[in-house]
Amino acid sequence: MAAGIRRLYSVAPLTDSNAMTSLPDLICPAGSLPALKAAVDNGADAVYLGFRNDTNARNFAGLNFDAKAMAEGIRYAHGRGREILLAINTFPQAGRVADWRSAVDSAVDLGADAIILADVGLLDYACRKHPQQRLHLSVQGSATSYEAINFCQREFGIRRAVLPRVLTLAQVEHVIRNTSVEIEVFGFGSLCVMNEGRCWLSSYACGESPNTVGACSPAKYVKWDKVAAAPGQAGHMDTRLNGILIDRFGDDEPAGYPTLCKGRFDVQGETYYALEEPTSLNVLSILPEIARIGVRAIKVEGRQRSPTYVAQVTRTLRAALDSLADGAEKFLVKPAWQAELTKVSEGSQATLGAYSRPWR
Repeated sequence: MAAGIRRLYSVAPLTDSNAMTSLPDLICPAGSLPALKAAVDNGADAVYLGFRNDTNARNFAGLNFDAKAMAEGIRYAHGRGREILLAINTFPQAGRVADWRSAVDSAVDLGADAIILADVGLLDYACRKHPQQRLHLSVQGSATSYEAINFCQREFGIRRAVLPRVLTLAQVEHVIRNTSVEIEVFGFGSLCVMNEGRCWLSSYACGESPNTVGACSPAKYVKWDKVAAAPGQAGHMDTRLNGILIDRFGDDEPAGYPTLCKGRFDVQGETYYALEEPTSLNVLSILPEIARIGVRAIKVEGRQRSPTYVAQVTRTLRAALDSLADGAEKFLVKPAWQAELTKVSEGSQATLGAYSRPWR
């Protein structure tokens, strides 16, 4: 690991008098070099990013890194004692396995601190071709049990696994207690009703999905139609995905990106968010519990978001984690932290997601 990354603080336990742990690392997204620098400058311990191609599950036009930008970003991060985690987290397509293997080789050559992989064939290739390279199991690998994680450790030597956002906090703790693999969990950002990128809705509408071409609602299928106000009627904006009407926004509403699962639809005469209402995961209130159970890293979603978003979220979570260093019994969520994160939350709403299921 790059020198000086881990902040070895003791966190006072909440329920176990013998529990002592270090603060989780803060892992932040970058879809561009300015976003990478924003993450590093505002307190990220590591930044995750991807190549500018479909080996990357956030493969949007105008985002991500070519080899030159990647090399510059790695130099910038390493020069400040931070790590770079390179996501090659889509699944190789038939006849093109060499493209994904080449991405793995390039990540090693460029000096990535870890490669985040989902496909077992790529994990096998990486561990055999580059046995000294640190490997992380991507959330796209959908490993929800310690058996799955321990299998990947035994067969491919993974050092860390990113858990899907479907487990309660108690289930996360159960995984941690039964594996020596480091566990990373999501702490802030957009949520998805699909099984970590395996989007049947996107496949149905476009014939493509995040796990095949690296983008949810690929931009080439997106269209905005501005409808001017008519006498006695208000104007509006229609957003479509491959011709499918996803949402209709009034002139006084911000028009969001047309994502099928987060659109408003007419169902039996009522228009509402039929699948998922836009909201963001926010774990500020349970940070002490996350630290207590031994989570090694907290991940921020949003490689498709702006450098301003990255800076704002990174700065806020850094402040919260540093406050936790004084002890869990002293930790209080500051209203200013919540206000800052609410500004960049989808629909200005936040949830604990699957972490909290009081009805269980």
